[in-house]
Amino acid sequence: MSFVHLHLHTGYSLLDGLNRIDDVISKAIEYKMPAVAITDHGSLYGAFKFYVKAKEAGIKPIIGVEAYKAKNSRLDKQNGVDRDQYHLTLLAKNLAGYKNLLKLITAANLEGFYYKPRIDFEILEKYSEGLIVLSGCLNGEISSLLSQSQDKEAEKILEKYIEIFKDDFYLEIQRHPKSQELDDVNLKLIKLSRKYGVALVATNDVHYLNAEDAYAQEILLCIQTQRTILEKNRTMTMVDIPDYYFKSPAEMKGLFIDLPEAIENTLKIAEKCNLEIPMGKWILPEFETPKGETVENYLRSLVTERISRVALYDQEVVNKRVEYELKIITTKGYATYFLIVSDFVNWAKHQNIAVGPGRGSVAGSLVAYILGITDINPIDYNLPFERFLNPERPTPPDIDIDFADTRRDEVLHYVTKKYGEDKVAQIITFGSMEARLAVRDVTRALGLSYSYGDRLAKMIPFGKQGFSMTISAALEESAQLK
Repeated sequence: MSFVHLHLHTGYSLLDGLNRIDDVISKAIEYKMPAVAITDHGSLYGAFKFYVKAKEAGIKPIIGVEAYKAKNSRLDKQNGVDRDQYHLTLLAKNLAGYKNLLKLITAANLEGFYYKPRIDFEILEKYSEGLIVLSGCLNGEISSLLSQSQDKEAEKILEKYIEIFKDDFYLEIQRHPKSQELDDVNLKLIKLSRKYGVALVATNDVHYLNAEDAYAQEILLCIQTQRTILEKNRTMTMVDIPDYYFKSPAEMKGLFIDLPEAIENTLKIAEKCNLEIPMGKWILPEFETPKGETVENYLRSLVTERISRVALYDQEVVNKRVEYELKIITTKGYATYFLIVSDFVNWAKHQNIAVGPGRGSVAGSLVAYILGITDINPIDYNLPFERFLNPERPTPPDIDIDFADTRRDEVLHYVTKKYGEDKVAQIITFGSMEARLAVRDVTRALGLSYSYGDRLAKMIPFGKQGFSMTISAALEESAQLK
């Protein structure tokens, strides 16, 4: 019998998880696990990357999140009262569940954010379809109440979860050494399981890959909290219980030898989770054309209407190139894309919002120039259209547009109002610590002086040809570090 980790944090639990997605998948393969979940704190930042990589590796991906649940309503934000929150493990069974995870996390950030993005029973019930819910770690609502000897209140909360999620609600049980509080809570969880017929499921709250990574995890927490490893009674610490690593099935079965069903239930949950995210298909907003004209014909009519922009050029060359580009654009199904981009770019220009002249390979499109998407005529610079789009290109093109920083929100408001809130998104980017910054942060977390960390960091060479310098490469190159 194997085992599946259903509560695991990656680096996308920012400054709290040490696991890399590739390493998690490799470890699951090493242990012959059929599936593995990631459940980062309050976010789904790594979900899609994890999904794709796990699928490629032949491991079933289980997408989840360790959500923050408000103690009362997510809308309550009273100073000194609503700052604390409970933890709750949510897993997507299917596409409906994944969509509901997205809705829950969106609502948590837009409506429930107070120190952390929080959900509550109201939206849990609203977006419950397709979800499996585990009661959470020691900071979970039921475990917290049991720890405070509020057993009756814990039972009321349990009944509420059962009412919403039925057989898809599980009591999450973890076993770590040196924690009498956890041992006491676990005994109560077992009693609740038997009293209510709610299944137990074993997890390990994985934060790092190997047991020897516990100290590095503690340094990461020190960087997050801006404390040093030398300080006692730190608000966040895990080093006293260096047990939150990616344990093997044998280790987990040994921990729960008296509760084999808690191990078996990890496999049953994995069998329930069969998420398939459709990929490779463009999902574009509808573009309303006059009199119900097809988008292909309307695009052609707009180009004809605005072709005066290149009236001074050899019309034979212009017409031949326009026909060539339009044929590829329409055949590949990108007419709607060009119409939408042309619409909001020209709207911005009419509002006197500064728009960039064109960036990237789209500058090679004469159609884009005629439509006003770019202000660079590719004929002048002999720019090839094929670098932007050609019949053999399997991936869709992208058009990068620059707007004045101070008025960018106006453009976002326009496209949101015209095409719908569900058709507009802002994309997050992540930065990682460069070698020099990492050294400075780690030396500070170790309690060493700033001057020492700064001197050590300056021994690290700068990267070359656009590539960042890594610490391992620096150790090879720098004579001072050797």
